[in-house]
Amino acid sequence: MDKSDGVAFRCLLVAIVLLGAAVHEAGAVTCNPEQLSSCEEAITGSQSPSAECCQTLKAQEFCLCEYLQNSTYRAYLDSPNAKKVAADCGVSIPNC
Repeated sequence: MDKSDGVAFRCLLVAIVLLGAAVHEAGAVTCNPEQLSSCEEAITGSQSPSAECCQTLKAQEFCLCEYLQNSTYRAYLDSPNAKKVAADCGVSIPNC
C-alpha cells in the first residue's frame, strides 16, 4: 500500500466512524408525536414557537416523514402555521 492508499483508507475510516455516530444519534430518537404538544399553540394559533417547542421539533425532525404518513398529523404539519413554526425553529418539513 502506497502513501496515497493509506490516506484514502484513513479518510474512509473517518467517514465510517462519523456515519456510525450519525446513525446512532438518529436511532436514539423515539418518534412520539405527543412530544410535539409544546408546539400546539403555535401551530394552531398565531403565537411564536417557544424554545421548548423548537428544541422538541429539532429532536423530532427525524420523525416528521413518519408523522406525515398519518392523515391526522399530516393535517397539522401541512398547515401554513406549522410550516411557519418549523421555519422559525430552523427545521424544514420534508416532502415525503
